[in-house]
Amino acid sequence: MPVLVVIIVISLAFYAYFKVKAFRSTKSIEKRWIAAKSSIALGLFVASFGLNQLFLYRSTLSLIVGIIFVLIGISSSWAGFRAYKHYLPQVVKEAQEQK
Repeated sequence: MPVLVVIIVISLAFYAYFKVKAFRSTKSIEKRWIAAKSSIALGLFVASFGLNQLFLYRSTLSLIVGIIFVLIGISSSWAGFRAYKHYLPQVVKEAQEQK
């Protein structure tokens, strides 16, 4: 499915962008906040890759691997979203203190 391929490429690009941005950040809370965004992007990448596996191939092994990838991707995105929500007020507070 072409839509899933586009989602895979975009989420992989966002993952790389946020990973580099987190690596270059000097503030510790901001680094964790950006790393949470990269975790969301990586989870979307893995989940969409698993969905692509489910639609592309019809073997039993592909079905099992696709389901595992979808579950891991969803759980990674959920954990990243929770971390993002946790660090967001701290980043705002840190930015206000910088002013």
